[in-house]
Amino acid sequence: MSPRTKQIKPFFSLLIFLSLLCLKVNAVDIFVSINGADTNIGTKEKPLATLHSALRKARELRRLNDASIKGGIQIIMGKGFYQLHEPVVIRPEDSGTKDSPTEIIANERVVLSGGVKVKGWEKLNKAITGLPKEAFGKVWVTDIPNFDGSDLQFRQLWVNGNKAVRAKNYNGEEMGRVLSWNSEKQTCIITLQKNIDLSKVKGMEMLIHQWWAIANLRVKSVKVIGNTAELSFMQPESRIQSEHPWPAPWISSKTGNSAFYLSNAIQFLNEPGEWFEDLQNHKLYYWPKATENMLNAEVIAPALENLLKIEGTIDQPVSYVSLEGISFGHATWLRPSKQGHVPHQAGMYMLDAYKLDKAGTPDKPTLENQAWVGRPVSAVEVNYANNTSFKSCRFEHLASTGLDYNKGTTHNEIEGNLFKDIGGSAILIGTFSDEAVEVHLPYKPTDQREISSNNRIENNLITDVTNEDWGAVGIGAGYVQGIKILHNEISDVSYSGISMGWGWTKTPNAMENNTISDNKIHHYGKHLYDVAGIYTLSAQPGSSITGNVVDSIYKAPYAHLPDHWFYLYTDEGSAGITIKNNWTPAEKYLQNANGPGNLWENNGPKADEKIKQNAGLEKAFQYLLREKANYSKRGINQAVDQSVVFELLFKPNNLPGNGALKTFAKENNLLPGSNYKWNNRLVIYTSSLKVESLQQTLKRLGAVEIKLYDNLFYDFNREKNCGDKPVAEWDNIILSANLVKDQKMQKEYLAYHKTQFEKWPEISRGFCKAEFQRLAIFKNDRQLMLIISIPKGKKLDDLNPKTTENNPKVDEWNAIMKKYQEGIEGTKPDEVWVFFKPIE
Repeated sequence: MSPRTKQIKPFFSLLIFLSLLCLKVNAVDIFVSINGADTNIGTKEKPLATLHSALRKARELRRLNDASIKGGIQIIMGKGFYQLHEPVVIRPEDSGTKDSPTEIIANERVVLSGGVKVKGWEKLNKAITGLPKEAFGKVWVTDIPNFDGSDLQFRQLWVNGNKAVRAKNYNGEEMGRVLSWNSEKQTCIITLQKNIDLSKVKGMEMLIHQWWAIANLRVKSVKVIGNTAELSFMQPESRIQSEHPWPAPWISSKTGNSAFYLSNAIQFLNEPGEWFEDLQNHKLYYWPKATENMLNAEVIAPALENLLKIEGTIDQPVSYVSLEGISFGHATWLRPSKQGHVPHQAGMYMLDAYKLDKAGTPDKPTLENQAWVGRPVSAVEVNYANNTSFKSCRFEHLASTGLDYNKGTTHNEIEGNLFKDIGGSAILIGTFSDEAVEVHLPYKPTDQREISSNNRIENNLITDVTNEDWGAVGIGAGYVQGIKILHNEISDVSYSGISMGWGWTKTPNAMENNTISDNKIHHYGKHLYDVAGIYTLSAQPGSSITGNVVDSIYKAPYAHLPDHWFYLYTDEGSAGITIKNNWTPAEKYLQNANGPGNLWENNGPKADEKIKQNAGLEKAFQYLLREKANYSKRGINQAVDQSVVFELLFKPNNLPGNGALKTFAKENNLLPGSNYKWNNRLVIYTSSLKVESLQQTLKRLGAVEIKLYDNLFYDFNREKNCGDKPVAEWDNIILSANLVKDQKMQKEYLAYHKTQFEKWPEISRGFCKAEFQRLAIFKNDRQLMLIISIPKGKKLDDLNPKTTENNPKVDEWNAIMKKYQEGIEGTKPDEVWVFFKPIE
């Protein structure tokens, strides 16, 4: 360092100090405290009392272009529980700029609560009509709080920070099964429980489980018929529930009818932790748990639906406003109590829906239903905003959605937040369907400013959400562009972890260039199936799903189809998406009616182990994991992965070319080397986990017949039959032949193979000597598919002779088997087994 540099250094230090001092001078701090007053000036010594007044003060400074705000405005909230009487609203006039942002900050625990503390509890000391005998002497009572001049109606109640249970007729996670559903009469029949007289219950509700959603139905009347009850329901939900075809009540003798429970009656108040609000008599009843003392318990009922609204317009969006360290709690949602709630998917409730008499719309010729939906209310709602953010905030104890970035939201960030104990989705973003637009119509607005684009949802912990509307999701993205959903951890959800897309359409729409990467999703599907850790809809070219870990799906006790669950699921219309390098315990995926251009590559248990280490919260955010909810004690599903064979028969000279088959393989998650051909036949050797998808997508290839070989009647396994570990990689040789038509001889052939390992052990020894890794035989009707697996790079012609070396029993076996076999259609007269050639 030169002497001159030494002399200049103190001068630079002074400049830096003076610059920092100027920044401090040119920024404004506005203080808020629960002990403040809105008549104060908002200094640290004389703080304001409400965020509302702080925003107004900041707004006035911006209106007057006060020189003090050059470096921005910080609204610093002091520790405490701030009860809101109306939503806080941030308007375009509150916008900052890149150099002068508005920041709302809490350095200690600050709760913006839409709830009312419920006090005055006394032990119930008199008989109440309908109260179960087991509750006598155990229930406490207080007056329903008065919030706006009348009794406060609510659907949730929190006691010492834990959600209590609205009294219901089945305890714990138990549910009943409907006996029938009559769509014409709009009624449902259930079995009566002992010692409960439903005919005298008023205000009762039914929650019914149907496929991938639930419905909340207000009961209008109960007609007792022997040991059953016929329920009718209030309008408008009664009509919608009985007219809409998807999802409908599930009626099945095989897997059981739709599950249900009834709630909101004092007759159901029969165990600790349950409550009932008696609006007719202005009383609230609660049976406390053994650990709760009602003389000092903190009991909160929700009163406001919205806690915070950021409301811009398309021409005047809200810009450069951030919130950090704020907790949002105790928001309500009363639509189910006033109009019922019949969701279509992802929590979007139906306003109207019905089956078409004649199928078809201009966009979808085979569409057979119509639906119009509304969007559930959210504790925090954002419309037309850019460069806003929520960081290190907490969204807890909320009835419906936690945070909703709806229309016209661009370049916003949701980072490092906790979403916990939420009735609906944790996060919704982007337009799904406007109420006036039918849900299957693609969304592509003329004014691109409507579209939610280039937003980031990153490093959030989402746990114990969707705990009331089971069909809601962890993160739900509608028609979005350029979204990045990164490094989130999602657990303990009732349905899917991440849902991206809307519309069920292959038609080009607003969606493109979306990214779902490095997320960790586990313990999902708690109640509903037709589910996945990551789920997509519709065309979204340039989008990718990479580096995610999806694991541990719950065994849902009332799922309509117990096996209809998946780790990854590209649903109707999904197109232009790359699904690559995702770790899952098995390749249990579904591709349903997908469009073109999807690419599946390197997903499943063999994906790089580093993916597991990298997914989920990054190190700086892992402190959030201590907030993770306790998992349910129910079991976790394990996918049963077995080999199967598909055979496709084509008209002469109509077999697709190798290029088309390679493209098909990439779009349908087929491994290289899965496809083989002979004459006009194509064979696909794959996993049983891909059967459901392939049964749909194979139809696109134009075969005249598609046959599935899933009857594996013989299976030589090197590890089991030779005691050797198999080699890491092998090649599969596929051959086919028919059994003779004589059914008696067919049975003899199968009997030989059933007892071969015991009665003909020399055969296995020959296979072991020949280095066979596996030899499997599948059967469909009388046609056989033989799969011989050998070490990669070796030739069957070199290995097969080793089976008979010093082993005459193999020749004897082969001679016996010849009389049972003959060639398939298209073989030469003396030809029996034909080799299918791999498609390179």
